[in-house]
Amino acid sequence: MHSDIEIRPVTERDLPAIAALHARAFGPGRFARTAYRIREGTTDVTPNSRVAIFENALVAALHATPVRIGGTPGALLIGPVAVEPAEKGKKYGQRLIARALEDADADGFRIAILVGDEPYYGRFGFTPIQPGRIWMPGPVDPRRILARELAEGALAEFTGLVAAA
Repeated sequence: MHSDIEIRPVTERDLPAIAALHARAFGPGRFARTAYRIREGTTDVTPNSRVAIFENALVAALHATPVRIGGTPGALLIGPVAVEPAEKGKKYGQRLIARALEDADADGFRIAILVGDEPYYGRFGFTPIQPGRIWMPGPVDPRRILARELAEGALAEFTGLVAAA
């Protein structure tokens, strides 16, 4: 892991590099991913999205979208998280996720949610959601919907469909 990595908010000038990174990391099926479907019609630059820069190159990107769950605000959808394929294993993604969660907590979000694998995201405090409690548009395995409370007991406040705020 490099200590001289810069993690900063996404800017408009990052968007072409992020789009190219997503193409390399996720391939042509990326637009069918649930996070893309939820974000349709929203801005590509959100206050909680982050990039990791190493030696003047964008090596990882995390998109974070404020969402409502069943109409209730205060949730942040994390994803996608993309790491340059040649840079995997250097903990860039982990550092982006940790920073995004710290910032989301500081910004007053109540919970963070994502679609992912519990063995990976569990290290950040994400746990599976009770099936049927929160659902998302598009093809998503409900067992992969994970949440992390940023405020104690906050998950109890959220039930329903996830939609961009």
